[in-house]
Amino acid sequence: MTSSLSYVVGPTDPPLIEQTIGQALDTAVARWGAREALVSIHQDVRLTWAEFADAVDAFAAGLLELGLDPGDRVAVWAPNCAEWTIAQFATARAGLIQVNINPAYRTSELEFTLRKVGAKAMICAESFKTSHYVEMVEALLREAEDPLALRHLIKIGGDPRRGWLQFHDVGADTNDGGRSRLASVAAELSNTDAINIQFTSGTTGSPKGATLSHRNVLNNAYFVGRGMGLVQGDRLCIPVPLYHCFGMVMGNLACLMHGATMVYPSAAFDPGAVLRAVELERCTALHGVPTMFIAELEHPEFYRFDLSSLRTGLMAGAPCPIEVMKKVIGRMHMRDVGIAYGMTETSPVSFQTTVDDSLARRVSTIGRVQPHLEVKIVDPATGETAPMGEPGELYTRGYSTMLGYWDDPDKTAEALRDGWMQTGDLAVLDEDGYGSIVGRLKDMIIRGGENIYPRELEDFLFQHPEISEAYVLGVPDHKYGEEVCAWVKRRDRSDLTEEQIIDYCRDRIARHKIPRYLRFVDDFPMTVTGKVQKFAMRQTMIDDLGLDLDGSS
Repeated sequence: MTSSLSYVVGPTDPPLIEQTIGQALDTAVARWGAREALVSIHQDVRLTWAEFADAVDAFAAGLLELGLDPGDRVAVWAPNCAEWTIAQFATARAGLIQVNINPAYRTSELEFTLRKVGAKAMICAESFKTSHYVEMVEALLREAEDPLALRHLIKIGGDPRRGWLQFHDVGADTNDGGRSRLASVAAELSNTDAINIQFTSGTTGSPKGATLSHRNVLNNAYFVGRGMGLVQGDRLCIPVPLYHCFGMVMGNLACLMHGATMVYPSAAFDPGAVLRAVELERCTALHGVPTMFIAELEHPEFYRFDLSSLRTGLMAGAPCPIEVMKKVIGRMHMRDVGIAYGMTETSPVSFQTTVDDSLARRVSTIGRVQPHLEVKIVDPATGETAPMGEPGELYTRGYSTMLGYWDDPDKTAEALRDGWMQTGDLAVLDEDGYGSIVGRLKDMIIRGGENIYPRELEDFLFQHPEISEAYVLGVPDHKYGEEVCAWVKRRDRSDLTEEQIIDYCRDRIARHKIPRYLRFVDDFPMTVTGKVQKFAMRQTMIDDLGLDLDGSS
C-alpha cells in the first residue's frame, strides 16, 4: 500500500490576531495595568504594565521628535536590559524598524549591518564585558571611508558623552504635542508593516537580514505562549539573548500576549543568576537552549536553590538531548516544559510540543505544526514531497514566514519558493503529525553512500553516564567521502577514554556509524545563542588531521 505524503496543516482555531505591537500593548495595559510587566534583577528595575507602556510611549515620541520617520531603521546593540525592551516596543509603536545587533559583533560586522540597512539611529550600551560599544561606534564613524547614514547616537547608561544622547533623556521632556504625533503615527500603521530585522549567523556567507512584521511576531508569540500554557500571573525567566527571536518573541512578546511578567536574571547568561532569579522571583516558567539547561543542572550549588515554583518553559534553539529533557522535568520541577523548533525566518516557531503531549512525545519529538501553518518534507534528491516517515528537508509556509531578506531579492528568492521557506533542516513526520529533526541538510554525513544523521548519534552518546555533551559531524575521507567525528565533553572527574567510547558503541549502533575520530574538549565553539558551530569544529579537524577537502592527508 502506498504511504501518505509528509504534508500537514495546523489548526485554524483560534483565529490570527490582527493587531500591531502598539495595539497589543494598549490591550495589555487595559487588562493588567497594575501587574508587573518587567523585572530586570541586575538593574534593580521593576515596572508594571502601565509604567512600562508610559516609558515606551515617552521613548517612542522622543524618537519621532529627533526627526525619525516610520520605516527608518534603528539599530540596537546591547545585552539584556530593560532599555532593550523599551526600545523594542517603542520602535514598533512609532513605526520604526528595529535592527537587532548581536552583542558579540566587532567593528567590521557592525559596519556591514549598519550599511546594509541604512540605519539612521543607533542605541547601544556603553560597554559589555570586553566590548566597548561606544568606542567601537566612534572609531567606525571616524575611520569609515564612506559616511554611514547614522544621524543619532543614543547611549544606555554611563556618564554623558559628547555626540551621544542619554537613553533616559530621549522623550523625557515630551509634551502633549509629541504624544499626539505618536498617536497619529500609530493609527496609520498596518500589522503587515516591517518592524524588525534580525541577521542570520552568516556561516555560509554574508549575514542576511530576515525582515519580520508585527503580524509575524505577535501571532507567533501568542501561539508559543498558548502552547506552553502561559497565563496571566506567570513569571517567565528570560536568560536567552533579547536580540534573538527566542528572547524578544518567545520571551517578551509571549508575556505581552498572555499577561505574564518578563524576568531578566542578568545581562548575559549566567547559570547561577538564573537559579537565583527563579528562587527570588518565584518564576513559574523558564526558557533556554539545551546548553543553558545543562549548565544550570551542573551548577555546583544547584540543589541549594528552591525551584519548586517552576512549571513550564521551552527548550529550543538547538536539538535537545533526551536525557537533558528528562532531568529538567525531574530535577527542575518543569512538568510542562516543552520543545519548540523554528528559525528566525519563520518568526521563529513552526513546531512545538504542548502541555497535553505525553512525556515520550516531549522528549523525542519537536511536537506538531503550529496553528495556521503548513509544512512538508521534501526529498532533496527529487524535489518531491517525501512519503510519511521518510527523512527530507523541512519546508514551512504561513503567517510566520518572513517578508524577505532586507535589500536582498536574490537570497530571498532562493529561500522562499511559492511562499515555502526552505529550512535547511532534515526532518521526519509521523502519521500523527509529530516532527523529529534528524540533522541539518548540510550536516548530514554521507559515508560510503550511507546517510548518517548526527542527531541520532548525539542522543546515543549522551546516554553514556560519563558524557556531559557530545556533537557529531562529518570530516572529509578519501575512501568513504566522509567519516564520522565526535567531539565529547566528559563529566567532572571522568577519565573516560576513546577506547571505552568505541566499546560502548559496538553492538549498540551500526558499524558505519561508530566515530572514526574522537576528540575530548572542555568547551565547544558556540554562537551567542548557544548553537554549536559545527563548521568551526570541522575546520579544526581538517587542520589538525592535515586533511584536504577530498579526505587525503
